[in-house]
Amino acid sequence: MFRTRLILLSLLLLLVSPPSAYSQNEAGLPRVESPNGAVSMMLLTRPGANGGIHYIVEFHGKRIFDESMLGLKFDGLPPLGPGMKQTSVKASQADETYNIPLGKTSTVRDHYNALRADFEDESSRKLTIEMRAYDDGIAFRMLVPDQPAFKHVRLERELTDFLFSKDAITYPLLVDGYQSSYEDEYQMRQVSGLHKDWLVALPFLANVPGVAWVGITEADIENYAGMYLRKGEERFAVRTQLAPRIDHPSIAVETDTPLATPWRVLMVGDEPGRLVESNMILNLNPPSKVADTSWIKAGKTSWDWWSGDYASNVSFKPGMNTATLKHYIDFSAASGFSYMLIDAGWALANRKSPDDYAVVADITKFDPAVDMPELLRYAKEKNVKLWLWSHWTSVDKYMDQAFPLFEQWGIAGVKIDFMNRDDQQMVAWYRHVVDLAAQHHLMIDFHGAFKPDGLRRTYPNLVTREAVMGKEYLKWSARTTPVHNTTLPFTRMLAGPLDYTPGAFGNTNREGFVARNEQPMGLGTRAHELALYVVLESPLQMVSDFPEHYTGQHDFDFIKQVPPTWDEVRVLDGRPMKNISVARRSGKDWFIGSITNWDARTVRLPLDFLGEGKYTTEIYADAPDASTNATHTTFTTQPVDKSTVLELKMVSGGGNAIWLHPAS
Repeated sequence: MFRTRLILLSLLLLLVSPPSAYSQNEAGLPRVESPNGAVSMMLLTRPGANGGIHYIVEFHGKRIFDESMLGLKFDGLPPLGPGMKQTSVKASQADETYNIPLGKTSTVRDHYNALRADFEDESSRKLTIEMRAYDDGIAFRMLVPDQPAFKHVRLERELTDFLFSKDAITYPLLVDGYQSSYEDEYQMRQVSGLHKDWLVALPFLANVPGVAWVGITEADIENYAGMYLRKGEERFAVRTQLAPRIDHPSIAVETDTPLATPWRVLMVGDEPGRLVESNMILNLNPPSKVADTSWIKAGKTSWDWWSGDYASNVSFKPGMNTATLKHYIDFSAASGFSYMLIDAGWALANRKSPDDYAVVADITKFDPAVDMPELLRYAKEKNVKLWLWSHWTSVDKYMDQAFPLFEQWGIAGVKIDFMNRDDQQMVAWYRHVVDLAAQHHLMIDFHGAFKPDGLRRTYPNLVTREAVMGKEYLKWSARTTPVHNTTLPFTRMLAGPLDYTPGAFGNTNREGFVARNEQPMGLGTRAHELALYVVLESPLQMVSDFPEHYTGQHDFDFIKQVPPTWDEVRVLDGRPMKNISVARRSGKDWFIGSITNWDARTVRLPLDFLGEGKYTTEIYADAPDASTNATHTTFTTQPVDKSTVLELKMVSGGGNAIWLHPAS
């Protein structure tokens, strides 16, 4: 990968010559500030039963987190953290710019000040705390060096907690255990109102009133277990929980030292939109291990699963068969889409029913109803590449044979489903899969997955993943609502791209909605649905409905025009559970998507981010009657420039989608 680097690394002993970005707190322990001075983290030690290493985080001089504990508890050993004293501190700085093939931005600046503090207790046990301060947040991790007391370790839990300075407003995603697909609604709760038996998945968004918006998540999970949160002992605290191993449920991590925890990430901003714009998660992962990324390409894809074996005015019986899949390939080709995704049922398996996904299919062979050689020939002729779905157990059993075969077939990527775990073993499995896939020029889309951790920087062929309650839930429920959609960018999407699968053109309001497997409906207006292609980030973007539903629809032009990957992102306005307006740039063109919850509202969109000169806007907005006729839109064009402020009305469950391109 081509990468432009400007790196300044200076390792200095703080006690000799501390740089201006670093200082010492009242206990003589280190404090690090972000390059712009807005965000800081300091360490201190406290004696006593509840003592140990603690940290404090501030934003513009106001505390986000009061004294919060750090430490580790290993099986059969006293906790590592209490009773420790600082032995040395080193500081560093970095300023690097690198390119990524797919993302919310095409270039990423990695700019931070850092500290590495070493600690030791009376038994000569050692622990290192590493901290990085970015302009948009704080990251820290613990490192256990190889030492006599720690050779082979069995980690029970982390002692890390997060003690908010106030009774923060939080937006938790509650899961029913450590084997979860992260598919549920987000709630709004005061941190003091979280129940102690609730298990909270990451990212975890909070608003500390008068101080900051903060998103808690993690990055670079390697040889470790996924992190969750529970209510802490302190009134405003949450504490870390780790997914247990499958083979030893009392243990989270078993490994040899040295051991490094993932980065614990605190994304910080004065507005929630600043968190959406952040690339911290990518920056905290190692550079790409894929030297040539030219084959990794974003794209939109048709998808045969959403409509439930339905098609209209066709000469074949819709289903998992060659004729249906050719029909979708034709649709992709005619629409200018790069891909067509073949979902469950194509591989040879002894299923008792089409929905019996758990049967281990032989993904090196195809079902008799699916003529794979003919589909591969036909797709190539149409300049469309194929993605294939597989249950993770089939990938686990056959990937050594299947991935080379898929490369030979010319398959673009594999959608892998139903893992529903993030214990240490499964985390390692994800890495093995993307590494082997990269060797065979295959992209990966993880479904039934845990939240992203930035692994896509190291393996850019990991283009997207689910870990979200997406559009599919409308086939059997009314749960993916406009309220849910306005919450996702500020919560789940903080961790990375999400395969939400937009594109429903059977749009309706709450009164007209019926959950059904065939021809499922979309809750909210047509303009709201179009806007999702800008609001939600995913380099592999589904166009979910059956082809005939888009026929003769002018609104479909926006879906064909909107790119799946971007050069720049700006969040113009928004609050979780209420509304959001996102502007994204691709080349010289800008696209804006705005959505609202069930409240009608007017959105003002200043266009001061535009370049010089005149632009033409193409605006798809809610029609005046869209609250009752949800498929109705208005289409207008107008000349604008950077001084223009657009003002657009959104009906209940509504939105708007805008394309701005330089005037010819």
